[in-house]
Amino acid sequence: MGELPHLITDLALILTVAGLVTLLFKRLKQPLVLGYVMAGFLASPHMPYTPSVQDMPDIHTWADIGVIFLLFGLGLEFSFKKIVKMGTAPVIAACSIIFFMMFTGYLVGRLFSWPQMDCLFLGGMLAMSSTTIIYKAFDDLGLRQQRFTGLVLSVLILEDILAIVLMVVLSTVAVSQQFEGGQMFASILKLVFFLILWFVVGIYLVPLFLRKNRSEMSNETLLVVALGLCFAMVVLASVVGFSPAFGAFMMGSILAETVEAEKIEHLVTPVKDLFGAIFFVSVGMLVDPAVLVEYALPIIVITIAILAGQAVFGSGSFVLAGQPLKVAMQCGFSMAQIGEFAFIIASLGVSLGVTSPHLYPIVVAVSVITTFLTPYMIRLSGPAFQRADARLPQKWKKLLERYADGSENSEITHSTDWHILLMSLLKLVGVYMVLTIAVILIMFHGVAPLLSKVLPEFWTSLIACLMTVSLVSPFLRAVVMKKNNSIEFKNLWHTSIYNRFPLIALILVRVVIAMLTVGYIITHFFTLSVGMMLVLGVVAVVAMVFSRRLKKHSISLERTFMQNLRSRDIREEHMGRKKPLYAGHLLSRDIHLSDVEVPMNSYWCGKTLSELSLGRKFGVHVSSILRGRRRLNIPKGTDVIYPGDHLQVIGTDEQLGQFVKHITAQVFPDDQDLEEREMKLRQLVITADSPLCGKTIPQSGLRDKYHCMIVGVDAEGDSLRTPDLNTPLTEGDVIWIVGEVKDIMNLISIKNEK
Repeated sequence: MGELPHLITDLALILTVAGLVTLLFKRLKQPLVLGYVMAGFLASPHMPYTPSVQDMPDIHTWADIGVIFLLFGLGLEFSFKKIVKMGTAPVIAACSIIFFMMFTGYLVGRLFSWPQMDCLFLGGMLAMSSTTIIYKAFDDLGLRQQRFTGLVLSVLILEDILAIVLMVVLSTVAVSQQFEGGQMFASILKLVFFLILWFVVGIYLVPLFLRKNRSEMSNETLLVVALGLCFAMVVLASVVGFSPAFGAFMMGSILAETVEAEKIEHLVTPVKDLFGAIFFVSVGMLVDPAVLVEYALPIIVITIAILAGQAVFGSGSFVLAGQPLKVAMQCGFSMAQIGEFAFIIASLGVSLGVTSPHLYPIVVAVSVITTFLTPYMIRLSGPAFQRADARLPQKWKKLLERYADGSENSEITHSTDWHILLMSLLKLVGVYMVLTIAVILIMFHGVAPLLSKVLPEFWTSLIACLMTVSLVSPFLRAVVMKKNNSIEFKNLWHTSIYNRFPLIALILVRVVIAMLTVGYIITHFFTLSVGMMLVLGVVAVVAMVFSRRLKKHSISLERTFMQNLRSRDIREEHMGRKKPLYAGHLLSRDIHLSDVEVPMNSYWCGKTLSELSLGRKFGVHVSSILRGRRRLNIPKGTDVIYPGDHLQVIGTDEQLGQFVKHITAQVFPDDQDLEEREMKLRQLVITADSPLCGKTIPQSGLRDKYHCMIVGVDAEGDSLRTPDLNTPLTEGDVIWIVGEVKDIMNLISIKNEK
């Protein structure tokens, strides 16, 4: 057999080392990400005392695939609808934190006289807290049920999507090597355009494709299809000038809205974990101990900048978002670390060749230090708040309380009809014009050149023009006609005569947009005067408005899209997994709703709510019980708790913390001899000296005394009959018994005592 390729031996090395190191980190109760980084450090060429990877380029290729899978998995857990429902507080906090931490990182880089690109990328790395590490810290400290953790996790979701935008911006700056406002605006506009286009088209097509082929979708097929869609979007994103990671995230977020999302996530997780591990190991391989010693001072300064920056700017951002000072400081102190996205941004800088070699290992070292300090920073938030609260002037305290109360109350305000109508029109016109522009670009630069190869110039122009206008007609008709019969439009029309002119103006503006779009398409293929172009545009728009067929087609397209977009929510409602409507609108700031799963081996299982007396013991209230596909709202005291039930419980942070602590602690201990106590089926012949001879089954004490059970008695004709409880067992009977091996052997060894 020939010599193994270096790639296989390298994979054997890094996976073996990663497995051993992560087992150690598991025992030390540290995040696995750090274990992978340490494994890469041990397997790197920089370590002279351990076996080293030989083919680094191939490992980096696998690491790039790991980034794709990490972002694809992140997209599967993401939902654009959740962003819309979050409200303004997480958005304000996330944007503020990113701005202040990027500015802090940039200043630190300039302090050490690093190149501008190093400073920009360092700012981007410091702006992104680690979702994985914070999740782990909250679980270890038992804080997942507290109110502030939900806000932190919402901000982390927003940071993840903003990190994708940041990567696009940094890539643009890296390619141009300068920061130009116009070019940056064009890049962001391009990003928004493709974001809307891919999301809308994806939500329309992908669920339809999966639904039509659902009967043929085995687990294997679904995994291959999902990964095929992921890498197809990766290629498409790369072709139009975005990073592959952005394409992977987009396809993941599209699949996240489908009914198959949970199944796809379950199937993809092992693959994502494998390639993700290789990526984090490759991160550790770039750490040179000599560089860490040389740049010890920057590492210390950057670490202090993250800890102090998040403690001050992070807490301040949450205060700005309308949170009380205590909650704001808990949130800010929790986010004082960097992790996986810092590595991804650092990898982007290395792949583009725009960052210095020393920046990567510095960031990895800072990530390791801040990760170890995360639990201590979370614990420090309490004493820090007490000290700040003691020293703050009373005037400032009242000001912060009024600001927090005002921000919360502002979330529960009713929008005016004008606001609702204008926002709806803005979204509607934006989405349909993006689709229109996409169709025009495809026809102009794709279909028309193909037609020109087989048809004369006139016929090419005529056919391409008619096809383009026909394809964009449903979108342009929607731009002109949508919301003209909405409740808000009618209310405004009938409320005041002064509203009618602005409403008519809104319609005319949309008509002009549609008319100019048609005119642009026509003039692209034919040379016409401005007057003729306007006439043809008006005729085309009037035809669109009065076409019944086009109206049905436009409604059908929108209905299918909305059905696909809501398909997962509809399924969640059907299976009883959606939270009740009051979940996010409790009047008290301290009381909130949290989900708690009943452990499978809990002492509480089989008991009623009255017997448990949760309200008296912990001060909490069970609002719902989710059991399989059933939801039991406002359960009675006679309702029984079963293993695996999901309880939706209402209480304060302290009450919920005590409740979770008790429900997780009050469980049956694990059976230490589980494998040894396996049940066996054995054949036994009744002998004269057997303790069972001459006795009926109840008299024999087989169940209570010997802990065994008779399941059958051999009968004539090589058949098995059910044992008769009233018939004594006689010598020569052949019985089949079930029990533990030791109990069966004990039964056989005991002689009948006459």
